[in-house]
Amino acid sequence: MKKSGASKAQSASELISKRIAELGDWRGETLSRMRKLIKQADPDVVEEWKWMGTPIWSHDGIICTGESYKTVVKHTFAKGASLKDPARLFNSSLEGNVRRAIDIHEGEEVDESAFKALVRQAVALNSSGKSKPSKKGKS
Repeated sequence: MKKSGASKAQSASELISKRIAELGDWRGETLSRMRKLIKQADPDVVEEWKWMGTPIWSHDGIICTGESYKTVVKHTFAKGASLKDPARLFNSSLEGNVRRAIDIHEGEEVDESAFKALVRQAVALNSSGKSKPSKKGKS
């Protein structure tokens, strides 16, 4: 039996908006707020819907995902280990060599300018075609 093509007719942006509405609590508000910051940081960002319902933001490659769980909204940056994070927003998936994540719990605020700086860095890294930062100035 064939499934209805209704979900295929919806754009990724529509599916992300639907997810935000379905959450209907602090997680939806948080995902919506972070989505707005991503779009402010990169007006050319592309929204995608992958991996059985995960919002993805891309520009020349994946910038980050936006997953929602019971107690956390998680933004995983695909190349987060290569990004400078002076505000120390990354607080999850710190042991890996590639990804880094920001877990946002109910009532927590994220430094908006620092978050947008991470998004801009991720876009620049994707656009450069490099996966590792330069070694100069690193100690």
